[in-house]
Amino acid sequence: MRQPHRFNLLIVHGDGTRVLRLNLPRLVLYGALIILALAVSTLGAIFGDYVSLKRQFGQVAALQRQTAEQQALIESFHTRIAEVRGEVSRWRNLHAKIWEPFGPEAGPAPKGTGIGGGAPVRAAFPGDRVALSQELDLLSATVNEEGQSLRALERFIAKAGRVLAALPSRWPVRGAVNSEFGRRLSPWTGAPEFHSGIDISSERGTLVKAPAPGTIIFAGFQAEYGNTVILDHGNDIKSLYGHLQKIQVTQGQRVERGQVIAVSGNTGKSSGPHLHYEILVKGQAVNPRGYLWD
Repeated sequence: MRQPHRFNLLIVHGDGTRVLRLNLPRLVLYGALIILALAVSTLGAIFGDYVSLKRQFGQVAALQRQTAEQQALIESFHTRIAEVRGEVSRWRNLHAKIWEPFGPEAGPAPKGTGIGGGAPVRAAFPGDRVALSQELDLLSATVNEEGQSLRALERFIAKAGRVLAALPSRWPVRGAVNSEFGRRLSPWTGAPEFHSGIDISSERGTLVKAPAPGTIIFAGFQAEYGNTVILDHGNDIKSLYGHLQKIQVTQGQRVERGQVIAVSGNTGKSSGPHLHYEILVKGQAVNPRGYLWD
């Protein structure tokens, strides 16, 4: 029978002297080579995974640094936006001081159904930093500039406050204007005539309020306007209220802004319940709309 092939492994020194000789069966040698190949392949795969993981860890670290920078940037924006909001809040206080002498009546704000929306705020990326920072700087500069203008206006209003507070700037009643100031056709004759005030629609019994502080200089009956009140606001400015149902003040009485002075009606020469409202400057009738704050 034929012997299986065998392999001889000879180990010698550099000078040619034999040290060791191994006689190995072919299967053993092939098995050793296969094991060696598997070991090398496994080590190569492990090394490749190690290199890939190292690269991924580097990317994660870079992302963490980027995230930290973005977070710091966002926090700085929040701080600066809070400063802007604080300035805007101070604006509101200034507006209240400025418009209080001639603004609309105080009271709860009417409820509405309006809604709105702005562009969604997106995260700040490194490429956006310069543009966002410049935009915020511009906004801050604008806010500061407008704030200085408002404060200058506040100082002016403080000096002129007494005069402004005396102006009849509020509506004595709220309603549609049935007849404007100026030339019109007479509702009685149809001929052109001059209407010295405005006729404000109001139901009989509506409270009539003083549009500014002043002194009652007339409270009685006139043939043209029926029950009538005339209020002197000083600085040669007077206001007249006609066709009243009932007068609730007396001549010589001092009244304040918003105080009830009468109840609207339909007395005198009137085609229906309304309030005739006049403003006179130095005895001459002027358009009340020039004084009213809408």
